[in-house]
Amino acid sequence: FQRNLILKKMIDRWRNAHTLCLWQTTLSQRRNPYVTLRIQDAMAQELALANKQLLMVRQAALHQLFEKEHQQYQQELNQMGKAFYVERF
Repeated sequence: FQRNLILKKMIDRWRNAHTLCLWQTTLSQRRNPYVTLRIQDAMAQELALANKQLLMVRQAALHQLFEKEHQQYQQELNQMGKAFYVERF
């Protein structure tokens, strides 16, 4: 008798959990369009920020490359006994 009672309680808990899961599923389906729009908006903002960061990184790398090439040209000209013309203020 006790075993049947434990089994009945377990089945009742399973039914309650199942009902709760179904209710949560329908609730999430009703709110899903709003959540999807929020996620899309957040993704668009993150993508815009990532593009800005990528642009800044690329600009910094290009600036470093130009500086390195400029120094290399100065060294080569110094070895030949020549120099860049630099206007001083």
